[in-house]
Amino acid sequence: MLETYLRGQREKKEILLMTHIVVGYPSFEASFEIVKAMVAAGVDLMELQIPFSEPIADGPVILRANQEVLARGARVRQALAFAERVTAAFDIPFLFMTYCNIVYKYGVAEFAAEMARIGMAGAIVPDLPPEEGTAYLAAMQAHQLAPIFIFSPTTGQERMRMLAGHGRGFIYCVARKGVTGQQTTFSEALEDYLARCRQATDLPLALGFGVKDRSDIDFLRGKADIAVIGTETIRLVDEHGVGAVEGFIRGLQP
Repeated sequence: MLETYLRGQREKKEILLMTHIVVGYPSFEASFEIVKAMVAAGVDLMELQIPFSEPIADGPVILRANQEVLARGARVRQALAFAERVTAAFDIPFLFMTYCNIVYKYGVAEFAAEMARIGMAGAIVPDLPPEEGTAYLAAMQAHQLAPIFIFSPTTGQERMRMLAGHGRGFIYCVARKGVTGQQTTFSEALEDYLARCRQATDLPLALGFGVKDRSDIDFLRGKADIAVIGTETIRLVDEHGVGAVEGFIRGLQP
C-alpha cells in the first residue's frame, strides 16, 4: 500500500521527494534515462504523465512537452508500456498523472485493471472530482490502487475533509491557484495553508506547483511530507540535457 510505504520512508527522511515526467518527452528512451537518473539520485516516488492534448492543470512548459510527444504520434498504450517497463526496472512507487478523458476513453475498469497489472501504485486525475468518479473510485478500490485527490488554497475545510475521505496514499496540495510552472511564494501564507490541510486529514501531504530548488524544499520540512518537482526538471532537460538530471536531484536532497 502506498500510504504504508510513504510512512515508512518518512521515518527515515525529514521530507520525501516526488518527481514528475511527461512520458515520451523528449523521447521514450530519454524518458527511461531520466527515470533511471532520478531513482539513482534518491527520489521516493514518481508521477508519470500520460500525454494529453488539453492538460488543463499544466503551464506552458509541461503543455509543450505533452504536445511534442503527441505530435510524434504517441498513444496511451505506449505510455502504459513505458510504465510497465519502469515499474519492472525500479523499486519505487509510480503513479499516473492523467485526465479523465483518457481514463474514460480507455474504460474505467479496464484502466484500473491495467494499472494493477503493470504495477502502478495509484493515479492523480485532477479533473475528476469524487462526485463524478463513483466508477473510478470503485475500480481503484477493487485493485487496491490509490486515488490521489487535490487540495488548493481556495478549498474549504469541509470539502478538504470530503476529498480526504475518498483519497488514499497521500493528498496533493497545490501551492497556489493557477497552473504548473509559475512562481510560488514560500511564505507564512503557504505555511498557514499547509496547516489547514493538516487539520483536514491524517494522510501524508505532498506540496507541488512551484517547487524548484533546495531552499523551497527546506522551507517545507516539518510542514509537508513530500515535495514535488515537475516543471523544473523538464526545463533542466531542455536547457542542459538528460545528463544534468541526476546531479540536480541529488542537490535537492538533505
